[in-house]
Amino acid sequence: MKFSEVIGQREAQQRLMQLVEEHRLPHALMLCGPTGCGKMALAIGLAQVLLSRTPNDEAMLDKLEHPDLHFTYPTIKLQSMSADHKPVSDDFVQQWHEMLTAGPYFTMNEWLEQMGGDNQQAIITAGESDDLIRKLSLKSSQGGYKVSVIWLPERMNTECANKILKLLEEPPSQTVFIMVSEEPDRLLETIRSRVQRIDIRKIADSDIRQALIEKRGLSDDVAQRLTRMANGSWLKALEMLSTDSENELFLDLFQSLMRLAYQRKVKDLKAWSERLGTMGREQQKRFLEYFLRLVRENFMYNFGQPELCYMTQREEDFARNFARFINEANVLPISDLATLAIRDIGQNANGRIVFFDFALQMIVLLIQK
Repeated sequence: MKFSEVIGQREAQQRLMQLVEEHRLPHALMLCGPTGCGKMALAIGLAQVLLSRTPNDEAMLDKLEHPDLHFTYPTIKLQSMSADHKPVSDDFVQQWHEMLTAGPYFTMNEWLEQMGGDNQQAIITAGESDDLIRKLSLKSSQGGYKVSVIWLPERMNTECANKILKLLEEPPSQTVFIMVSEEPDRLLETIRSRVQRIDIRKIADSDIRQALIEKRGLSDDVAQRLTRMANGSWLKALEMLSTDSENELFLDLFQSLMRLAYQRKVKDLKAWSERLGTMGREQQKRFLEYFLRLVRENFMYNFGQPELCYMTQREEDFARNFARFINEANVLPISDLATLAIRDIGQNANGRIVFFDFALQMIVLLIQK
């Protein structure tokens, strides 16, 4: 991905290019920012600038197959691996290439799914640091820079982090490290002190709107609505676009809960909680987070200021009649109830019990005025 293909972030691009053009590029950079702001896209764009010396370089970079471009990323241990094997990025190079080829905007959950380990904790192992040290000790195959892109360095285990620290302290010749981080505070302070941090902001609304129109062929009205909901994240915009998005399911569940609670249909609420109980814990937590968002949006809808609301057309259609039930008396207790449920689910409480209690309390909270 060239800089010209990055969605927005012109200020960040200009800053990176200025470092290159003025020969002030440090040996280690860390791009920090929220999910979906385009950190990986910027990292690849910078790698393109550093490694593009010939048409052959450009051809290899377009396929993300340049021999002097090295990617490091969190991995998992598959059952097929031996007991003493420390997983490394090369174990999943095909999956990584497929993920990046589809686009540099993705989440850890998507990467876990790509690797086939939805319920595992992905980390960067000491085996990975050993592998990276070996690769970077070799001369550049093309006679220029070697670029090491490390995605989510905060997921390095302690042994790996200490070895990477030594590599940063004594970097190989003509090597540039580009770290892409979402939680930089989790990194060792000694590592943070040896990299130049560049904070990447959320993508400007105007850039997301333009990309939705040009890249996805949306009308201006639909693009504007999605842009407001995306809140500076291209990933969120794509999620809203997805025809099979679980948000559609979550909206149906939200509507059912509110209607059944208002009608005090306890038997049907029991069935509703059983349905939620069959979901995985991560999906249950995502529903509760979605629930919190819609409660907030319906509360704001009561103020009659659409610029403060961020809803799809379906969500707004429901809010038109329902929003009056979310008011000053119950908005905080309802939010607290959902937050408590997220905590309970995270602590492995029985989902069916959590959601049935959640539904019963909604009966009481909806009638508060």
